[in-house]
Amino acid sequence: MNEEVQTALDTAASTNNEFFYWMSIALMISIHAGFLAYEAGASRSKNVLASSMKNLLTLAVVTSTFFFVGWFLYNSMTTGVPRLTDAAKASVPWSANMGPNIQDSASGIFWGAFALFGATTASILSGAVLERIRTSSFLILAAVVGSVVWIIGAAWGWHPAGWMLTELGFHDVGAAGCVHMIAGFFTLGVLINLGPRIGRFNADGSANTIRPHNLPFTMLGLMLIFIGFFGFLMGCVIYSGSGYTTIYGTPTTLSAFAFSTLMGLSGGIIGAYLASRGEPFWTISGGLAGIISVAAGMDLYHPALAFVIALIGGVMIPYLGKLVERFGIDDVVGAVTVHAGCGVWSLVASGIFLSGYPNLEGLPDITLWGQLVGALVFAALGFIPGYLISLGLKKAGMLRIPEAVELAGLDLSEVPAVPYPEGFGPSTGATPGYNGNGNGAAPLAKPEAIPHKPSDI
Repeated sequence: MNEEVQTALDTAASTNNEFFYWMSIALMISIHAGFLAYEAGASRSKNVLASSMKNLLTLAVVTSTFFFVGWFLYNSMTTGVPRLTDAAKASVPWSANMGPNIQDSASGIFWGAFALFGATTASILSGAVLERIRTSSFLILAAVVGSVVWIIGAAWGWHPAGWMLTELGFHDVGAAGCVHMIAGFFTLGVLINLGPRIGRFNADGSANTIRPHNLPFTMLGLMLIFIGFFGFLMGCVIYSGSGYTTIYGTPTTLSAFAFSTLMGLSGGIIGAYLASRGEPFWTISGGLAGIISVAAGMDLYHPALAFVIALIGGVMIPYLGKLVERFGIDDVVGAVTVHAGCGVWSLVASGIFLSGYPNLEGLPDITLWGQLVGALVFAALGFIPGYLISLGLKKAGMLRIPEAVELAGLDLSEVPAVPYPEGFGPSTGATPGYNGNGNGAAPLAKPEAIPHKPSDI
């Protein structure tokens, strides 16, 4: 092959590689459109705009903090402690690789995909803490989990040189552990300190249902997240001119991912539908539970096996949701249930069904023991910082909004606009003089008792 032809082939491979991850990033943006719709629908009408603005800020804050911190951690923390390898030096913000560089067509596009992974991780926390967290404190927590905590887990268990792979044979190609589990357990730590919404639980511990103001909008949001998952999973494979490999360097195809993703989606929805007896929120959440349940081993599962694993995940979530509720934890969108619970199941299932499957030459085989250790590591890595940082914010009086604001609704204090100006008022009295039932009513809190400036939030 002459030099001119080889140069043309190399250029085509480089261009295709860039475009592949460009599309991955674009599709992942729809995850955030989905989270916005999901959380706006799950909120009561008095909190719709505040919930939506929080999602926009999550994307912006985590993307920028990931540029300054996260990419360096991924490339420096593979052994558990920071190391200034060549890859780590190329990942610092002032490196020639971290900006326009005609000689480097890979760094920016990979950084972009991973930044969107980080924003997704933070958005998992966002829905669970709706309607009572201060925006400032939430953004601190989002930056920590989205740009520090999950990416350390990814460096350990997702990077091809990570110690969990090299020492344990750990296998998590679809990030069920380093994204979903870590986000779910981080969220659990935060929820313990944040406490439930006013009225969620009675004095005897029994729970009251606080219904979404727009359940169809929430369901549409999850459908958008399903679309975005295809971009998310594109980012979980390595594309080159010679084909595809997993994040670990083992051979794979997009066909394998398509089989598992679609069968996982289907199995999860059916399982949740059956277990919840057709309850809409759990049924649509079952699709997310199903994809997460198969994510760890989705490159290797037979489609029928993926369906069964996802079916089990879907069946689990209504019961796990009840268990979380029984402990007095108010998780508005079931994030702990779906992401932590099904993330654990994903790692355990891959350990059961893929035990003995070989990794790259010289690395340990996949084992149930390695997957269990990995699950424990990720659970601790998520829960401990989530709990401790939120505890510090709570002690400083920074974690939760004032009671008057919560009763009246965050939109009155945070957002200089109303979500439904044509007269569809909030169902719990957030708009003074209107309670959403078609006639005037006194608000839950007197207007003069409600802070009206963002600094009070």
